[in-house]
Amino acid sequence: MFKSLFTKYISVFMLILILSFLVLTSILSTLVITYNTDVKMSSVADAAYSVSFTLRQGYLNSETEDFTEYLYESKNSVLPLVHALRINIDDLLVFIIDSDGRIIFTNGTDLSGKLADINAQYMPAEVIAGLSETGNVTDKESLYGFFAVAQCTYGISLEDRDGKLLGAVVASTGSAGMSELLEAMNKTVLMSTLWVMLAALVAVYFITERMVAPLRSMSRAAKSFAAGKFDVRVPVTGSDEISELAQAFNNMAESLAATDEMQRSFVANVSHDLRTPMTTISGFIDGILSGAIPEEKRDYYLDVIASEVRRLSRLVNALLDISRMQAGERKFTMTNLDICEMARQILISFEKRIEEKNLNVHFDCDSDRMEVLADRDSIHQVLYNICDNAVKFSCDGGEYEISIHERDKKIAVSVYNTGVGIPEEDLPRIFDRFYKSDKSRGLDKTGVGLGMHISRAIIEAHGETIRVESEYGKWCRFTFTLPKAAPQKNLKKQGSDPV
Repeated sequence: MFKSLFTKYISVFMLILILSFLVLTSILSTLVITYNTDVKMSSVADAAYSVSFTLRQGYLNSETEDFTEYLYESKNSVLPLVHALRINIDDLLVFIIDSDGRIIFTNGTDLSGKLADINAQYMPAEVIAGLSETGNVTDKESLYGFFAVAQCTYGISLEDRDGKLLGAVVASTGSAGMSELLEAMNKTVLMSTLWVMLAALVAVYFITERMVAPLRSMSRAAKSFAAGKFDVRVPVTGSDEISELAQAFNNMAESLAATDEMQRSFVANVSHDLRTPMTTISGFIDGILSGAIPEEKRDYYLDVIASEVRRLSRLVNALLDISRMQAGERKFTMTNLDICEMARQILISFEKRIEEKNLNVHFDCDSDRMEVLADRDSIHQVLYNICDNAVKFSCDGGEYEISIHERDKKIAVSVYNTGVGIPEEDLPRIFDRFYKSDKSRGLDKTGVGLGMHISRAIIEAHGETIRVESEYGKWCRFTFTLPKAAPQKNLKKQGSDPV
């Protein structure tokens, strides 16, 4: 994984760097060439102006009428000026041309390398005629190769006081030095690229390692989970997305560990709750069949067997309820029902047990009739289970209260009792499957630890909540909410009776 991520990241980084430096080199080369061309063109133009100004003033001040003759006479005076100009421009070439296009003077050489043959070189008269004081030589082939390697060329025509064309001065400079500059610049950019790529390689290595280390730990932990070991955790450092992922992975590991523990507890509890009544049933039946149990006591033991069968039936039904709800197969039929009347009926069904414990009962409702929108059978199951537990765990002569109140367009149902209560450490797990706070089973010998879990599942299926409050050794209160039913109108006109 590490090599794969590292290879991908470094490949992308290197590609971006190479493309970036290629673009940068192209831009820099263009800027340097443009700048150098502009500077040289300015220098060449200044040189052409200087030579042309000197020649024109010298000719106008001389007594010579023929400009070509003047040019031959002034070679020695022009040459120092050209050499002075070449101090700033090393490869400056200056051509002085008469009106016929003949090159009278140049500080370079002709194609044969002989200065004596320079007069054989001509610039077309139409080119000379096209020059002005701001003109450029556009036809570089006019001088038969003198401008073949020229980078910047500038020409100015020479005229007398009457505007007659006398000749022209053409200054040119080659591209010598530009290639060396570009080569040096490219080497610098290349070295910079290599150093940046090296730095990027090191940076990507550590960044990738920082990203991959938690992923590697998660991979090892996942393999441990597959082997049934849920105690492995991933180290969490920093506060970035990788750290959040590691923390989420640890939370998942804790959830898996809790689920595994719950599953183990589930199997142990189911095994216990199945084995105990089955052992009792099997033993008593064997005793009856073998004659070990006297005839007069058979009815008593048959009652015990019937009780254990009912206990098994409750366990199986509870397991089936859980299975159907988890599979989404248990359907709820929402109807308007009077929760106060349901609570009264359940309370009446516990009358005998309440009298045996001499409980002080309170029934508190906002009104005699309070309707909720819920599934009648499932809500009866929830309320009956909570009320049954309240009676079961109440102390003799204690308080027992059912209260039903409207809160924020919801109906809150609470069942309160004084008695053993629930330890604080057990409160978060009271709705877990097969969890019983009475671990000794001294008070609850018939429960299987599924009632509260099923009750929470039913209430949550209605989109509501259920909670428990308790002070150990003193009191306990279960509260759940249900949606308030919308008022029904014109029931009599519709021929319907209130639900």
